[in-house]
Amino acid sequence: MSATRYAYLGPEGTFTEVALRTLPEAATRELVPMVSVPAALDAVRNGAAAAALVPIENSVEGGITATLDELTTGEPLMIYREVLLSITFALLVRPGTELSDIKSVTAHPAAQPQVRNWMAANLPDAVWESAASNADGARLVQEGRYDAAFAGEFAAATYGLEPLVTEIHDAENAQTRFVLVGRPARPAAPTGADKTSVVIWLGEDHPGALLELLQEFAVRGVNLMLIQSRPTGAGIGNYCFAVDAEGHIADRRVGEALMGLKRMCPKVRFLGSYPRAGVAVQDVRPLRAGTSDTEFTEASDWLARNLDGRG
Repeated sequence: MSATRYAYLGPEGTFTEVALRTLPEAATRELVPMVSVPAALDAVRNGAAAAALVPIENSVEGGITATLDELTTGEPLMIYREVLLSITFALLVRPGTELSDIKSVTAHPAAQPQVRNWMAANLPDAVWESAASNADGARLVQEGRYDAAFAGEFAAATYGLEPLVTEIHDAENAQTRFVLVGRPARPAAPTGADKTSVVIWLGEDHPGALLELLQEFAVRGVNLMLIQSRPTGAGIGNYCFAVDAEGHIADRRVGEALMGLKRMCPKVRFLGSYPRAGVAVQDVRPLRAGTSDTEFTEASDWLARNLDGRG
């Protein structure tokens, strides 16, 4: 395995590359662009890279299905860190192009919901075509395949383009969440401001089946930050659920919730416990009474004393 290589969704000039370069260790790694999320994650699986940074969620459309599905299937991988990046787009064009010249535009599919209203108001007749990434869209414009691309303004110089319009976004304060993924290993120690990600497969389908799974978290005071259903591929109506929960697997409340799920479900995939981006320990909500590690330990000791006849 190449311990000095980090893969990312490329080509050069993507928001993913910008997010990756915010990590301190990126300065000492060889950063390798890949053509797709699956290719970036496969580079980790086959040992060509030690880790890969890929987008997993945005604040406008929710989960990035390509990433969720890749983490759900295939050889297990684990999330070690997350990065939040504010997103705003520029309309990149070849020099000399005017707004009235634009008949076709391109970008990553996740960009479309973030610029849909702007495009309807300013380019109502332009045809949208999806690209593998926003930077790849810029490359396609450079090659003359499309008239314009929605991408980061920083990508213009890389592809010899000009930002015709900047600061494009339908939603204020839009953000994308990226995750640094590696091969499974021992999670880092809890920081007090952590997140745990798992994928859960339902067993027998019956009324209240999902509620029973959610109660494993609720009764232990574990707050859920994301829950998203994804088809398993086994037929219509067969789903698994990607879940992000506050806390660390080493926290008693989280660990016991995961054990409860493992008892009930045919399959649970642990995707990692890692620090929450942009959240300090002092900003984490206080625990509900009865859900701290100390209280779990005291309850366990009480049970042991009664089993031993020490009351």
